[in-house]
Amino acid sequence: MDADPEYRILDLAAEVGEVAAEAAKSSGYGDQPDALAVSEDELGDALFSLLAAAESLDIDAGAALETSLAKYERRLEATGDAGSGDGSTG
Repeated sequence: MDADPEYRILDLAAEVGEVAAEAAKSSGYGDQPDALAVSEDELGDALFSLLAAAESLDIDAGAALETSLAKYERRLEATGDAGSGDGSTG
């Protein structure tokens, strides 16, 4: 279960890719958005990979989430939009 951060991050990318593939296929690649489906198992794999990456980087996942939520709240208060203003959400 131990792995270096670089491997954890690669695993995270792969797992998120699996979630995206499942979503794309189930929705007919966007043609049938109401049919979108993602399994709990795939989402769980991605979540595990994210938490494992945080652990390998000595980052407290709960604290990171709180920091991110505070950032979005500040943006909402300032602009009425949680996005960064450049088209991204980060």
